[in-house]
Amino acid sequence: MYEDDYENVHRPEERGERVEMEVEIYESADTVKAHRPITEMVDGKTNPEKGWKYFSSSIYYITAVKTNWEKSRDNCRKRGADLLIINSREEQEFINKEFGRNEAWIGLTDAVTEGVWKWVDGSALTTEFWAQGEPNNYENDDCAITGFKKAESNILVWADYPCGHPVFGICEKRLTGYSKLD
Repeated sequence: MYEDDYENVHRPEERGERVEMEVEIYESADTVKAHRPITEMVDGKTNPEKGWKYFSSSIYYITAVKTNWEKSRDNCRKRGADLLIINSREEQEFINKEFGRNEAWIGLTDAVTEGVWKWVDGSALTTEFWAQGEPNNYENDDCAITGFKKAESNILVWADYPCGHPVFGICEKRLTGYSKLD
């Protein structure tokens, strides 16, 4: 039985296929070695890159420096991310838990059309967590923050802010093709 399985390995016409397959395997291994993983092992557990927090299928980072909305977005893009897009109550709760009441830019703006809020990826706002009385366009506010200090709720913590105001920013990097890390 085993002889039949190995019989074809040494046949000249099939040997070329085997060599080709071996080359493909080595090329694949070289590709994997060159890939910089997005995670590292810490205490036997897989964790996001240093400073990033994992939730669902994304990792999040709060900037260390307060800047305006545009600079904050540029900072996120340099990290291979963009300003945060909040898609669910669970995600907002995670942000509140991890980052607290640090006022921070999210990827939401109505700069193109006043009163029509859009995410940085161009999608429409469908899930909202505005604090009471927000958005109010108080000073022609076209950008949004989470962690609004004057919010009376633990979940409704968004406010519209002037885009030039310096606050932290929350970056989000979506992980595609990865399984749950924790």
